[in-house]
Amino acid sequence: MNIARTERFKRAYRGLPSRERERVKRAIALLMEHGFRYPSLHVKRIKGTAHIWELRVGLACRMTFQIDEDTIVLRNVGAHDATLDRP
Repeated sequence: MNIARTERFKRAYRGLPSRERERVKRAIALLMEHGFRYPSLHVKRIKGTAHIWELRVGLACRMTFQIDEDTIVLRNVGAHDATLDRP
């Protein structure tokens, strides 16, 4: 699988504190290495969408993504509610 980042994801990632950016990197690495079933990521589809998924970066931080063929497209990252309101 490949990774692609939307412009919105890039902006949101740059706005995170450095500690959260490290957690995001770790979550992406776990997703790439172990896939959706890695327990601490808590990957699940966002209700009301057919192709957008969320994963847990930390207690208050979420990341959204979608799968396009063999590419994981990172869509948004940040605070739980704000990120899931605009996946």
